[in-house]
Amino acid sequence: MKLHLARTPGNVVTAMGEGWIRIGADEYRENVIVAVDRVVTGWAPGGFEGMRDADFELFVRERYDIVLLGTGATQRFPAAEVVRPLVEARIGVEVMDTKAACRTYNILVSESRRVAAALIVRDGLSS
Repeated sequence: MKLHLARTPGNVVTAMGEGWIRIGADEYRENVIVAVDRVVTGWAPGGFEGMRDADFELFVRERYDIVLLGTGATQRFPAAEVVRPLVEARIGVEVMDTKAACRTYNILVSESRRVAAALIVRDGLSS
């Protein structure tokens, strides 16, 4: 699936398929964090089932307004203790499948919102 968006400064998701995601011109085949000014590879190395609260520390340190959690091909909700650092820091967290998280991220970035997306890519996005 290709995503098209008017010119936005910084990182945007430009395409995705099963097991991969393209941010700008770079392709990734692992779980990533994407924000307007950075891409962090190796996020949540254990996939959805292996997510821990420590996987969300970067978002708290950087004080994002909202974190979009893309949970793979389907929407799955993490245990409350996993996202507790976000809740305690009063950072909004929205849980959706990874495709929806990418679309929503692109829209919010185009509106200059302080948003980051934590994306499960390795668990299998459907095309």
